[in-house]
Amino acid sequence: MSQNPLPILPGSPVRVVNPGDMYYGFQGQVQRITDGRAAVLFEGGNWDKLVTFRLEDLALADATTK
Repeated sequence: MSQNPLPILPGSPVRVVNPGDMYYGFQGQVQRITDGRAAVLFEGGNWDKLVTFRLEDLALADATTK
């Protein structure tokens, strides 16, 4: 995966870029970062889900698009 030009920080909108992950293409918001992993909150209709990913499996996303 390519290196992000800007760091991923709590509150950052991110997209899952690992094609082998079941959440590939999903966008969410970083809640916390610990030990090279980020907890990402996905909100969709009537469900919310908090999932942990390696930082290299995420890329910053444009917060203005869905």
